[in-house]
Amino acid sequence: MTEKTTNPPVDEPGFSHRDPVMDAALSWLFIMQEQPQDSTVIAEFEAWLAGSAEHRKTFERVASAWELPELDAAASELAARHGLSRAKEPRPGRAAPGSTLPRHRMRWATAIAATLIVGVGLARFPSLVVQWKADYITATGQTNRISLPDGSQLVLNTDSAVKLDFEGNQRSVELLKGEAYFDVVPDPQHPFKVTGSYSEIVVKGTAFSVRKNDDEDIIVLEHGRVEVTKTPDRLLRAVLLPGESLHARAHDFSPVVKADTALALSWVKGQFSFKDQPLATVLAELGRYYPHTIITLNAELAATRVNGRYRLDNPELAIRSLVTAAGGTINRMPGGILILR
Repeated sequence: MTEKTTNPPVDEPGFSHRDPVMDAALSWLFIMQEQPQDSTVIAEFEAWLAGSAEHRKTFERVASAWELPELDAAASELAARHGLSRAKEPRPGRAAPGSTLPRHRMRWATAIAATLIVGVGLARFPSLVVQWKADYITATGQTNRISLPDGSQLVLNTDSAVKLDFEGNQRSVELLKGEAYFDVVPDPQHPFKVTGSYSEIVVKGTAFSVRKNDDEDIIVLEHGRVEVTKTPDRLLRAVLLPGESLHARAHDFSPVVKADTALALSWVKGQFSFKDQPLATVLAELGRYYPHTIITLNAELAATRVNGRYRLDNPELAIRSLVTAAGGTINRMPGGILILR
């Protein structure tokens, strides 16, 4: 790895953080903005991320802080203190606008601002690593139906992202986060592959969903047949038949079980269906579509079992209807916070 992968370029005097990992993360932030399409740089960056959990965690904190409006304000103030005129710093992947601030000074001011913001714990936005890699991404509460280059259909659920590879004879999708449903055009000569955190799913023509949680991938097969292989060691393999589901984890697979696909895949049609579930479980699912915080203060209410089918285009209405039916009350606080009692 070249020196620029761990420290800011030596020919550009600027800010250096006392923590070498933070310093490297800040350096990578700027390198990836300047060379976002350079395959060598991307490979070195991903190798650095994979080097340790601390590398990834630190970079995600810096990258998240980069999205905060407070960063622009802080960097502008720092630049002004030093008699510099600072134009708005471009976001990763966008063309750099003209600026009267020298590049190394812009780096210096923004690096300090990012460090300050990270230091006070304001990094609350999705990782830019996902944003850089994703070909398609959805916000909280949004879904997107996408026609893939081979004619297959992809439905991307709330707060989800995918990366596509359809170059040459490839038919490959990486689920970066969230959940996706695939209706695959049959092509026996060119298997369709989907990778999650702990699994690779291979099909030739079928319909299924993959959900990527923090500690597992959940695969649900609607029709057809899929083969699931555990990654990265490829030591476990399972075959799913229509109406079956599997949880793939870091060290094992769950048993293959029957799934109610009408319930599990109701989100594909913009609905959320459930039977005899604790309200807390249902609220956790609806919370994936609601962009604000939900706080339940009544343990008995949370344990109440409920049934229903609701549209996902108005999750707050669904939450209010459920809580009222379960005998609870709901208050909406500033910022969209819902308090359930």
